[in-house]
Amino acid sequence: MPGVTKEQIQAAREADLFAYLQFHEPGVLKRDGPNYRHKEHDSLVYVTGKKYWYWNSRGRSINALDYLIQIRGFGLVDAVHTLIGAEIQQMPVCRTTVRQEQKEPEKKPFTLPWARRCATAAVSYLQRRGISTNVISRCFRSGLAYEARYHGEPVCVFVGKDSTGKAKFACMRSITGNFKKDVYGSNKEFSFCYPPKSPDSRHVAVFEAPIDALSHATLQELEGWEWDGYRLSLGGTSHVALIAFLERHPEIKRVTLYMDNDLAGLTNARKIKDMLHEDQRFKQIRVGINPPRIGKDYNEKLLRMREQIKDRQLQCRQKKAAVSI
Repeated sequence: MPGVTKEQIQAAREADLFAYLQFHEPGVLKRDGPNYRHKEHDSLVYVTGKKYWYWNSRGRSINALDYLIQIRGFGLVDAVHTLIGAEIQQMPVCRTTVRQEQKEPEKKPFTLPWARRCATAAVSYLQRRGISTNVISRCFRSGLAYEARYHGEPVCVFVGKDSTGKAKFACMRSITGNFKKDVYGSNKEFSFCYPPKSPDSRHVAVFEAPIDALSHATLQELEGWEWDGYRLSLGGTSHVALIAFLERHPEIKRVTLYMDNDLAGLTNARKIKDMLHEDQRFKQIRVGINPPRIGKDYNEKLLRMREQIKDRQLQCRQKKAAVSI
């Protein structure tokens, strides 16, 4: 690999990720009993007794090089140079003059991936996931979703904005594969949110992923629900986005947790409900838990409903054909 040696790559793998985060990303670590968790990626846990990071959602340990490449979106060369620089700056002053002259690598600012003018692939991807044309159009018109390229791979980008409409968060989902990651520098407090038609809504529905939020909006169209509220994606199971949303929207009176219908989803929903009830700021908010009755998540429920609609339409056409004969 041009730009770095095998020795440098190995040194980057062995770098102290915990020290790197304390030095370069202060504030992202939070206590979890004797261990630490990453505030933006709640499934990342630093086990203090064994001094290593474990990625619960992937079921494996993770080193410093993995973190910068897979989570922060660095290229290999930039990641290696960044980690080597980080370690050098924490070494004693008595080390060599060459190393003392190393400068702290500048943190990359948050920037949205470059949007492609033609979003055909992203639209097709969302349609394959069962999302309605109306919901897709509204997302693209408001800049909440668009198509981009990441390392040559087509991705659908979901954007989170602040109260002024400025993008503060973005996550990418592969159009052709299973790749997914947050854009480097994203602020989890402004996660993807599909807004209501009425700005006076006092209800927020909470999901684990943007696709589930859009699936819920599509199900409303199909089933004719009379409901108008915010649809907030947590970008996983961390409550960071929800707490920040409620702080920005003190008018909210009801929260419904539409988490996945599995052990992790149901457990986290109960934890979030208890946490809101224990927080004096949110004690008056009504909190409900409503996992999908069909499928693991709301996108799976939507796809199954689409299949049921197709089956009914086919049966209807067959009956009409039999009558005409």
